[in-house]
Amino acid sequence: MTGGSTRPRRCGQALIELLEAYGIEVVFGIPGVHTLEYFRGLARSSIHTVLARHEQGAAFMADGYARAAGRPAVCCVITGPGLTNAATGVAQSYSDSVPMLLLASVNETGSLGRGWGQLHESVDQLAVARGITTNASCAYRPADIPAILAATFSSFGSSRPRPAIVQVPIDVLEQEVVEPWKASRVSARPAADPDATRRAARLLSAAERPALVVGGGAVGATEELRELQRRLGCPAVSTAAGKGVIPERDPLSVGATLNRAEVQRWLADRDVVLAVGTELSETDSWTARLDLRGDLIRVDIDETRFGDRHPSAVALHCDARLGARALLDALPETASVRGGEELPAIGLTDAERRHQLVLGALRRALPEDARVYADMTQLAYSGVFLFEVDRPGRFLYPAGYGTLGYALPAALGGLVADPATPTVALVGDAGLLYTVQEMATAVELELPVVVCLWNNHALGEIRDDMLERGIPPIAVEPRNPDYARLAASFGFAVKRPAEAQAVGDEVAAAVAARKPTLVELDQRLLFGH
Repeated sequence: MTGGSTRPRRCGQALIELLEAYGIEVVFGIPGVHTLEYFRGLARSSIHTVLARHEQGAAFMADGYARAAGRPAVCCVITGPGLTNAATGVAQSYSDSVPMLLLASVNETGSLGRGWGQLHESVDQLAVARGITTNASCAYRPADIPAILAATFSSFGSSRPRPAIVQVPIDVLEQEVVEPWKASRVSARPAADPDATRRAARLLSAAERPALVVGGGAVGATEELRELQRRLGCPAVSTAAGKGVIPERDPLSVGATLNRAEVQRWLADRDVVLAVGTELSETDSWTARLDLRGDLIRVDIDETRFGDRHPSAVALHCDARLGARALLDALPETASVRGGEELPAIGLTDAERRHQLVLGALRRALPEDARVYADMTQLAYSGVFLFEVDRPGRFLYPAGYGTLGYALPAALGGLVADPATPTVALVGDAGLLYTVQEMATAVELELPVVVCLWNNHALGEIRDDMLERGIPPIAVEPRNPDYARLAASFGFAVKRPAEAQAVGDEVAAAVAARKPTLVELDQRLLFGH
């Protein structure tokens, strides 16, 4: 990889040129007095700068961009409050294994840790970020930057992709750089150990009731895993992050139902379970530990997973695609012939049946390749297993960290990466207010996002939890704004279907209009309560 100028320029500009050499095309953020030298470089680069209205929104946009583009994103923030505002979005990316570079400034080198009361000062800014990033580095001199970025981009490509932070003191950003900086080659992803692969293949070949479990780490192995499932002739279940790796309309797909009790009981009866790219975590199954009684084979790029609450009979520490390919090479080429067992049936609550009506209308209204970015809202909880997709990366949901306010800015980031694909933000009335200001970003950039607002006039899930536990509902039924007028004030078109049967037509019209649109799904209008 090349890139690098020999002309004198300030360090901030040289850093931006190096990001260009690493293939960065977009930076999300908000300029401030401590990041002016970064923006000097951005103004003179080919990188597109997206102005968010809050640093939390900028981090969510970077997350949504990375998921749609399949490559790292950059979020640029000022010292202190810029970083802490962005921290929630960065933590979401960390939890869901999304590659993001948080590019920050920090106070002058000589003042760090002294507590002099400088503008935007914190005692140890990197300490704030260490728990939500895999690499947290400070460049105390310009010459440190090429090695820091080389390590950062190598970690994105060769290990579990999670956010990193690089901070540069403002006095270092202003220093002159003459020498050329060049991007380094990214390390290769690890391949499967041959001996472990053979042992896993023997277990799978001998299995009578195998099952495949796919997670978010498997999205780059779609072709190989579909062939592996066909070869094994086994059912497949996914986590929320693994939706669509195996087509959910496939007769042997159980869908993204790992969190359903019926599926967990069925999974306990499998004699071999092959889990690819998944932590099998609490937020995947909503239980502390799955009852897996058969042999567990794990394929994961993160070897720390192998010693967790789900010990494995065989562990393949490797990239999901390389691991699946290795298993295919080790298995017989003919598909296994197994009896036609019944897949687990999923029972629905009354609320989930209402959600199913709306989600079915959305599915019929949207093209197959549409992306839905979901927030933490009851309609989306049901959407994880009721909204069918046949491709990965089409229903994107902040399962791990569970942040409110994710969907709208993440959808905007997705549209920046891929403006031609119809994109929906599925939000709740409480969650929308966390990042509603990013409607201004949507209109300014003419991003044709369709915001489907599930308005149940409450923090519905928490209200229902309180009632179930005998707690009088408190602080869960806030006074909402008039969302139609609020969205219109930003420049959004507004649609309010008056009955459930009209939802699909209104969403289809909004998608066809190709402009920012709010479709308010008011539960009282749609269902009368």
